[in-house]
Amino acid sequence: MLNPQLNKHGELQHLLTIDGLPKSIVNHILDTASSFVGVSDRDVKKVPLMRGKSVFNLFFENSTRTRTTFEIASKRLSADVINLNISASSASKGESLLDTIDNLSAMHADMFVVRHAQSGAPYLIAKHLGDSGQSHVHVVNAGDGRHAHPTQGLLDMYTIRHYKKDFTNLTVAIVGDILHSRVARSDIHALTTLGVPEVRAIGPHTLLPGGLEQMGVRVFTDMNEGLKGVDVIIMLRLQNERMSGALLPSAQEFFKSYGLTPERLALAKPDAIVMHPGPMNRGVEIDSAVADGPQAVILPQVTFGIAVRMAVMSILAGNQG
Repeated sequence: MLNPQLNKHGELQHLLTIDGLPKSIVNHILDTASSFVGVSDRDVKKVPLMRGKSVFNLFFENSTRTRTTFEIASKRLSADVINLNISASSASKGESLLDTIDNLSAMHADMFVVRHAQSGAPYLIAKHLGDSGQSHVHVVNAGDGRHAHPTQGLLDMYTIRHYKKDFTNLTVAIVGDILHSRVARSDIHALTTLGVPEVRAIGPHTLLPGGLEQMGVRVFTDMNEGLKGVDVIIMLRLQNERMSGALLPSAQEFFKSYGLTPERLALAKPDAIVMHPGPMNRGVEIDSAVADGPQAVILPQVTFGIAVRMAVMSILAGNQG
């Protein structure tokens, strides 16, 4: 089975998932991203690598933060950016996903950045483009269902590499609603691909999917036990719709057992870093004293996210179908 993300030369053609991506390509993306970060960590360069190219942001699901960082990244690469809020347009008129893609391709799109509530939608689009002779158009998955969020996984890896330099001696804990999290899946695939020796998943039984052990992950339901001696803590957002109901008693109960407080952070290594994909629920998954504290690298993650998305788009734009 050929990897649908790679072209016949083994180069990146689409970014759909980190699962199955060769380590060399993951490192190439991280190295390229570092060339876009300026002297200060808050500074991202502007380069003309995609001048004359058109990037269509197709967001079938809302996400201001992800869409904005893709838009900034496209503009930093000098591309033309078209934002389409699909939920309010063609899809609601009954037009099929692939009809929408065909119409936009006819407008000379070079790249689609796709966020969709259905797992697998970006694959469907990439396959359709290949089958219809438009393999020169690239697809970037900006989050699909519960499946994957590869650019978030890559920016998390960039952040870890920036602060920890090397992956091969780290213990990384991912905490919270792992069951519903496409970020957790992408992070686990990326961490294991890059050779992190110990990846831990921490959460209540109801929010831990089966099969984590087969992915090489150590599972903890006790937060204090799981945080002992870790180098990196990745907190996941607890989505509002899951805070009450069968899976969790309440947001307060969750914070009591799994919220990251200064006391719990003290169980990790003294130089441990705290990450969060955002937006944060303060007082639910993370205490403000931690979120605003010296070990949190949550704002640099956002800046690095722009550089990583620039790297992905510029690499794809340079690789032909």
